[in-house]
Amino acid sequence: MKNSQVTQARTKAGKKHTSPTPYLMILPAYSVYLIFVLVPVIAGFWFSFTNYDFYKKMDFVGLNNYTALFRDAEFMQSVVNTLVYAFFTIVPTLALGIVFAVLVNNGVFGTKFFRTCMYIPNVGSMVALSMVWLWIFDPTIGFLNQLMSILGLSSQQWLFNEKTAMPSLIVMGIWRSVGYNMVIALSGLQGIPTNLYEAASIDGANAFHKFFKITLPLLRPTTFFLLVTGCINSFMVFEQVNIMTNGGPLNSTTTIVHQIYKNAFLNFKGGYGSAMAMVLLAMTIVFTLMNFKLGNQGDDVEIG
Repeated sequence: MKNSQVTQARTKAGKKHTSPTPYLMILPAYSVYLIFVLVPVIAGFWFSFTNYDFYKKMDFVGLNNYTALFRDAEFMQSVVNTLVYAFFTIVPTLALGIVFAVLVNNGVFGTKFFRTCMYIPNVGSMVALSMVWLWIFDPTIGFLNQLMSILGLSSQQWLFNEKTAMPSLIVMGIWRSVGYNMVIALSGLQGIPTNLYEAASIDGANAFHKFFKITLPLLRPTTFFLLVTGCINSFMVFEQVNIMTNGGPLNSTTTIVHQIYKNAFLNFKGGYGSAMAMVLLAMTIVFTLMNFKLGNQGDDVEIG
């Protein structure tokens, strides 16, 4: 009897103190998400089943756009290119970001200057950065070929050779992203208790053991975050491709987002472009869920 009375009293107290204020405070954020994210995604999903051309046509065509995608050699090449770019960008930036963060965290000379120089590319305009790298890779007056000439090496057609165009974009992507990874990893390092390193030193552990037995295990949540955001950002690569190579030569650098832009906004195939966007969305969700599964969200960390 007493338990039921207590439960009723708590229920009445909860109802009495319920206020709409918290819901009103989060309403603007949810409204922005609904209008600019959820509604466009739903609209894009519907358009992917039509022949929408941004003007008059919007007839329902079923799965025709999707079946055409997998017969489209150019689109399939863009999927491969996107995966290649993502893999060879994410792994080096993750590794270099952690290494540089450890160096900066250990108080290397000129830490503040080095950290600033590393992070500046991440906040710069991609258009401006692409123009700088266009000059670097220029086959006649470019800095890279001039340096190779000084070293006695033959010059290369960096962005005009299908064997070197994608690696050139990957190098640029690593250069731009490594500073961001370094700053995030540095924040994770500064959250690791120093007494763990002191205890390890007393036990005779060297820097190598400390890094692999303490630093890396306790950086798992940070590494997981960088892995997920790195996958998403790499799948969305577009500006440097559009400016520096326009997908060439011979579609060796075209990506999924570049194909979406080309088909939807240049060829006015809105329905076909929407189908490509839905495939990209599905890929992003699958890889994110895989990261959550394999990364275990950074939980259950054990220090060996």
